[in-house]
Amino acid sequence: MDKVTNVKKASAPSVSQINAEYVTQLANKYWAPHVKNKLSFDPKVMEDIYQKEILQSKFAIRKIMLLEFSQCLENYLWVNYTPEVSSYAYLMSICCIINEKFRENVPAWEVFKKKPEHFPFFFKCVMDASLTEEEAGLSLREQTVLLLFLDHCFNSLEVDLIRDQVLQLFSPHMWICLLPSRLQQELKKVPKLQKVWKSIKKNFDKLDEKAAAQADKERRFLSLLIKKFLGVLMSISPSGPISMEKVHYCERFVELMIDLEALLPTRRWFNTVLDDSHLVVSCHLSSLTKREKEGHLFCQLLDMLKFYTGFEINDQTGIALTENEMTSLHYEQILSLQRAAFAHFPELQDFALSNVAAVDTRESLTKQFSHLSPNTLHQVASYLCLLPELPEGQDTTYEKEVLLEMLVSRHERRISQIEQLNQMPLYPTEKIIWDENIVPTEYYSGEGCLALPKLNLQFLTLHDYLLRNFNLFRLESTYEIRQDIEDVVSRMKPWQSEYGGVVFGGWARMAQTILSFSIVEVAKPNIGENWPARVRADITINLNVRDEIKREWEGLRKHDVCFLITVRPTLPYGTRFDRRQPFLGQAGLVYVRGCEVQGMLDEKGRVIEEGPDPKPKLKGDSRTFRVWLDPNQYQQDMTNSIQHGAEDPYETFNIIMRRKPKENNFKAVLETIRNLMNTDCVVPDWLHDIILGYGNPGSAHYSKMPNQISTLDFNDTFLSIDHLKASFPGYTVKVMEENPALQVPPFRIKFPVRTMKGKKRKADEDENAPEEEEEDHTLVVEPHVIPNRGPYPYNQPKRNTIQFTPTQIEAIRAGMQPGLTMVVGPPGTGKTDVAVQIISNLYHNFPEQRTLIVTHSNQALNQLFEKIMALDIDERHLLRLGHGEEELETEKDFSRYGRVNYVLARRLELLREVGRLQESLGVPGDVSYTCETAGHFYLYQVMSRWEEYMSKVKPKPGRQVNVEDVSAFFPFHKYFSNAPQPVFKGQSYEEDMDIAEGCFRHIKKIFTQLEEFRAFELLRSGLDRSKYLLVKEAKIIAMTCTHAALKRHDLVELGFKYDNILMEEAAQILEIETFIPLLLQNPEDGFSRLKRWIMIGDHHQLPPVIKNMAFQKYSNMEQSLFTRFVRLGVPTVDLDAQGRARASLCNLYNWRYKQLGNLPHVQLQPEFRAPNPGLTFDFQLINVEDFNGVGESEPNPYFYQNLAEAEYAVALYMYMRLLGYPAEKISILTTYNGQKHLIRDVVNQRCARNPFFGQPNKVTTVDRFQGQQNDYIILSLVRTKAVGHLRDVRRLVVAMSRARLGLYIFARVSLFQNCFELTPAFNQLTARPLQLHIRPQEYYTPGQLSETRSAHPDQVIQNMPEMANLVYNMYMHMIQNTQQYRQQQALLPPPSQTEAAAKATAAAENAQTQLEQMEQEPSAEQTPQEASGEQAEEHGEEEHPPMPEHPGRDSDSEDSGAEDGP
Repeated sequence: MDKVTNVKKASAPSVSQINAEYVTQLANKYWAPHVKNKLSFDPKVMEDIYQKEILQSKFAIRKIMLLEFSQCLENYLWVNYTPEVSSYAYLMSICCIINEKFRENVPAWEVFKKKPEHFPFFFKCVMDASLTEEEAGLSLREQTVLLLFLDHCFNSLEVDLIRDQVLQLFSPHMWICLLPSRLQQELKKVPKLQKVWKSIKKNFDKLDEKAAAQADKERRFLSLLIKKFLGVLMSISPSGPISMEKVHYCERFVELMIDLEALLPTRRWFNTVLDDSHLVVSCHLSSLTKREKEGHLFCQLLDMLKFYTGFEINDQTGIALTENEMTSLHYEQILSLQRAAFAHFPELQDFALSNVAAVDTRESLTKQFSHLSPNTLHQVASYLCLLPELPEGQDTTYEKEVLLEMLVSRHERRISQIEQLNQMPLYPTEKIIWDENIVPTEYYSGEGCLALPKLNLQFLTLHDYLLRNFNLFRLESTYEIRQDIEDVVSRMKPWQSEYGGVVFGGWARMAQTILSFSIVEVAKPNIGENWPARVRADITINLNVRDEIKREWEGLRKHDVCFLITVRPTLPYGTRFDRRQPFLGQAGLVYVRGCEVQGMLDEKGRVIEEGPDPKPKLKGDSRTFRVWLDPNQYQQDMTNSIQHGAEDPYETFNIIMRRKPKENNFKAVLETIRNLMNTDCVVPDWLHDIILGYGNPGSAHYSKMPNQISTLDFNDTFLSIDHLKASFPGYTVKVMEENPALQVPPFRIKFPVRTMKGKKRKADEDENAPEEEEEDHTLVVEPHVIPNRGPYPYNQPKRNTIQFTPTQIEAIRAGMQPGLTMVVGPPGTGKTDVAVQIISNLYHNFPEQRTLIVTHSNQALNQLFEKIMALDIDERHLLRLGHGEEELETEKDFSRYGRVNYVLARRLELLREVGRLQESLGVPGDVSYTCETAGHFYLYQVMSRWEEYMSKVKPKPGRQVNVEDVSAFFPFHKYFSNAPQPVFKGQSYEEDMDIAEGCFRHIKKIFTQLEEFRAFELLRSGLDRSKYLLVKEAKIIAMTCTHAALKRHDLVELGFKYDNILMEEAAQILEIETFIPLLLQNPEDGFSRLKRWIMIGDHHQLPPVIKNMAFQKYSNMEQSLFTRFVRLGVPTVDLDAQGRARASLCNLYNWRYKQLGNLPHVQLQPEFRAPNPGLTFDFQLINVEDFNGVGESEPNPYFYQNLAEAEYAVALYMYMRLLGYPAEKISILTTYNGQKHLIRDVVNQRCARNPFFGQPNKVTTVDRFQGQQNDYIILSLVRTKAVGHLRDVRRLVVAMSRARLGLYIFARVSLFQNCFELTPAFNQLTARPLQLHIRPQEYYTPGQLSETRSAHPDQVIQNMPEMANLVYNMYMHMIQNTQQYRQQQALLPPPSQTEAAAKATAAAENAQTQLEQMEQEPSAEQTPQEASGEQAEEHGEEEHPPMPEHPGRDSDSEDSGAEDGP
């Protein structure tokens, strides 16, 4: 910590930075982990810090960050917390730090779990403090901190410690706060509750005075908190100055209410209390909602709260209410109001006798009730149990407006959720795209609260689950669309021409100006809808651009999404765009509308259809596209222009923008989610509650499933009987076959299956209880022989060769059983091998079932497919959907059309075989013409011969059959003459009979396949054939999660069916993209046919990528469904043996997993035992100090670079290359995009053009390298001021686990070693020297790895310039040696080497001049760029230009810099 602040001081000490040291000084005295003699605990220190650092700075995030980072909570506050020392300052400090941990997304509750005994007292203190009035000592700002802390508690119900405290507040006891009349009304609704309530009262009466007071405090807590909030809300005036502290308090309070309403355990009892307090009515009428600027966010939050208070769910049972049930509830409410009016309020006679539809709108209700006096309104409300009764002769204290709103809001008709959703346009418009409250632009700091849904552990219903995901997915894609529009429009430089029109001063690859736009069709609405069924338009553009860009535009596919933009710039020609100013005003952007491409038009004005046929060549540069517009949006725009006389946006568009296809699938996904919400989602019963986050998390584990399968064929999973026995520790293995020679795989295993009858109550205890019955531990194993498949070598089945570990076997066993299987696969533990074996075993055990494989990336799908092909799976049953099949590294094409071609080619091949068989049997005629004729031939010619043969050679009672007869009578000798001879061995009757049956199976398979392929003769078009393949023929269908989301509609329409789903990389897939593949088929009779769901992933590595920090942090959108299930406690199989990295490297990350060990070969194989030549250690953390006074730099926001580390990393790479390490075995990784660009530049300058060095395998970010590996990794951590996003331990795990043999990390050690989350790894790293230790006299020779080291001492490199110098000298030495060697040999080298030598000589001369420059000290005026250019010019090619400026666009694409001209 000290060093960090010193570094800051060295650059330019500001007052704030010097003050910041106060916490650091105290930390060094009292609690810093590296300090040996700490001072004893002093409560005054805490008071001091709270007053000086937190209160005086007005809760400045920097101060709290510093306090949290210094490990104050872990090492000082909580370990010393007792009720005696508890104070407001103490409480507030702990709450501030916990809130900060949530803001930083680091684990927050671990510290309390380690010492839980004082937590209940602490929680009660927080409750008391949050109810105190301002005068009593805590300001509203402090109370807002407490509200946020409580919100975090309520959202962490998976932590036992928290749940125990929180659920005491949310129990039926809290109904004591209801109006007595309301209480009775609620108890009558559910008869059971009356009993519950009586027993509650009994128990309460038994409590002693102190306990009763405490219990009363708990049950009234939320009710009192609501009263306190209403007091603050009412104190805000409708105009004039306003205290923002009050506004923030109100916003946080409403956020807390939303979170309580959106969780079933808290909502069950609280929803009635909230309704009884009329909070929503009070908020709706408050002054804050009338203040447009300050109340904007409050109004948005209030809308969310209204939505959840009226959510379509039964609070008691948690069952979703259907539309009919919602309607009947609404009718009941109105009817009870009408009855009350009829009986007691004659002035409401008209209302009482009207039909419901005439009086249930807001307007008519207001009209009916507004003429009543406040007292009468109060009486109506009290009659409905909304308010206490009005005593005789007293006037009501409520304002008429409040009473009226109370009655109207309760009884008005609501638009159903699904109707609102169906009327919503799917494309964002300019109003949403640039609304800061919904789509925050700036880097979201995590301080404020936002009007966004959150994805936590539990959801109310499937509708709620889908809706939250729908909204977030929509907004996240809107954020990306905004970035693209701003980028494209600013490149096009729209300016105002002299005549007032638009002129474009630039150009953009992804956009074109529109020549003409016309609406060509507005179809009539469908029945029951009020928007057009479809709207189509034609757009003409001029493609006078480079050929490849023209091809990109012409290559727009059907369903690609484009955006139509109207700009009316006000800036004169030539004005520069200022990125710091608001974008809309500068560009003059007026409208944005989305559209979907139908196709390009040909010369006759017809849409060119997609398909295998080549597209027609069009003349000229003018192209017209037909597009579909969003009918909902069109309807809204037209209504707006007719009713309010607004401009028609469709007459004004002047830019069309396209997007990269990979990033442009948001509309299809949103449409899919919307369709799911409109159909009855049928999730299998065994999954429903788990997906919503309720019930027993282990209920879908195979051991709890009623349809568990007792006998399974493990096929080729086991390599031997010993492998099988070792795979089931704790089980007795009973083999049915006595003869050891016959105990060979494949094996069938019978497992003991527990019956669940009569054990329902004890289900949980059962898990750990030892089984009483002996047979529970016995496996019955039966080896079986695979029937002979024929005499040809290719008939032999392919076999698995991997010796699976016991945990891998458990994962395979679980995957074969019905239910939910979750496999956690740490780096290098063979996740893919397990997945492939599960697929293969399912294929063989259940040939009639179909398996769907879903992965996150095409790369993972390719790896799976390559391994599947190595197993015994008939390739006619494999199918790959999506566009990734182009990347498959096999000659075989597994795409739809590839498979169709395979089937057609295979059909011809098989018919040729039939022809050969016909010829060998001497049958006349042409039977091998079609599959149909072949079928007849089989039936009448082949079968008859086989049956005749069998009658001759089958032994009958009293008749022996000679061995020779088997061969002599065999009818197909001539056909099998091309098989290895002799076909029959003549040794024994059984063996020869087996061979004969194998031969017949070979023939039979030909005809079975032809029968399957017969449909392809009847279906003529490629599309029909590919559909047939998908729906009928394929047994294993693979696709990415994105493809599943895009194509769900088409798949369901085709009648696609499947029984099992296997998901790879499950922890990297968005929650919603994991859910959609479960519903790619229509339910059969209201039930889903899904039997198994296997998810394989690793939640300790990086989550799905979410670009906008607000959605990532505030909404927790980066949480995958896999991670959520793990948090909920769903049972997992944790693979526990890695075979990728050296054991020492594995130790850097295995602390994060339960029991991650090493496979034997990691300790035995020479490559893992031998040291890395030329490097003393197999891993090292190398400290890099400032270079020329500069550490990290930030040329653009969040575009971090560190020149010293970049140069040092490249110097180490060059050193390794000079020792002979292959370039493809070294990758350079970094944690930031900015540094990646910088390293690439340094590599290009130093190495790329030099044959001695070349390019490393990859230079990329840690995030991009997830799922890949290399032998040697050089890693740069970049940051020197703050740890940044490496604090996310998942990123650290990925970074540490990419290397197999060597890992070399460049970083500022003083910064990272102080970080609490990273200590397990950094303690191991800092135990070794922090300067690079090398042995330049050792060389890398492939295939000759020595386990002994030379006697030379280590050479220690002090800093980056020294390393640069060393590499330069080695390089010069190597060139001189090369030249001397050539002179001695006096031989002419081959031409390529001559060139290299010439280059090397030139380089040597050049480098000499560089060295002379290097020896002079760089002058102080030089920039770090220049200085590094001189100090680290390791090899002398011609002088390089200074380093180019780095593009600031934070994307990982190669072309993210400036674009070239057309």
